[in-house]
Amino acid sequence: MTSFGLIGYPLSHSFSRGYFTEKFSALGLADSYRYLNFEIRDAAELRDIIRDHPDLRGINVTIPHKQAVIPLLDEVESTAARIGAVNTILVRGDKTTGFNTDHSAFRDDLLEQLAEQGRSTGLRGTSALILGTGGASLAVREALAGLGVHTLFVSRRAGEDRITYDRVNRAVLNEHHLIVNTTPVGTDPDRTAAPDLPYDDLSPEHFCYDLIYNPAETQFLREARRRGAGAANGLGMLHKQAEAAWLIWTGE
Repeated sequence: MTSFGLIGYPLSHSFSRGYFTEKFSALGLADSYRYLNFEIRDAAELRDIIRDHPDLRGINVTIPHKQAVIPLLDEVESTAARIGAVNTILVRGDKTTGFNTDHSAFRDDLLEQLAEQGRSTGLRGTSALILGTGGASLAVREALAGLGVHTLFVSRRAGEDRITYDRVNRAVLNEHHLIVNTTPVGTDPDRTAAPDLPYDDLSPEHFCYDLIYNPAETQFLREARRRGAGAANGLGMLHKQAEAAWLIWTGE
């Protein structure tokens, strides 16, 4: 049996297992391929998982381990190393190589969503707010940098390259027309929660992208749409990063 899996904590609402199980079935591989969830609090348990599952060929990585796994890997592909986060691991025998498929998946889905909603995909020279500073936020920054977009992180703590939520006002929103939520705020079952922003200062000039996909419309996206802003959730990105991982694992 050839195995693939997901590490993270918690995994109660994980997408990957269902997605890949359906994929195996569609490809006629259900009898020989399986996908396992490894709900681990400590990323260091990765080594035990690989040791105990010699048939493991690929691993997806989700919150909160995208950065913590890096020192545990034998190699890290150059883009993932530059981002500082890994969401896909290729396992070949005892050798592990880390990749990041989040950045290209976000980039491609963002451009697709903008085009579908009749908005310009020429983003060079524009500015974006990235809500959150975890592993996913680093991939988003990499993707936006490649599109020529200036970025500013918004976090609960101030820093050299970030501001706190209470600093986001009308002037800041007037300068940053793209807003990307990379935090888990608003994830099911806490559907009424939303990042602490002055939503009344949003306008039809804004576009809000939420990496959350469950629920399909978060409170963040609902507030954006009420002000006429464009909005998209992370389901398309999720599909694209999964397919990119499959290509890394199998070459197909």
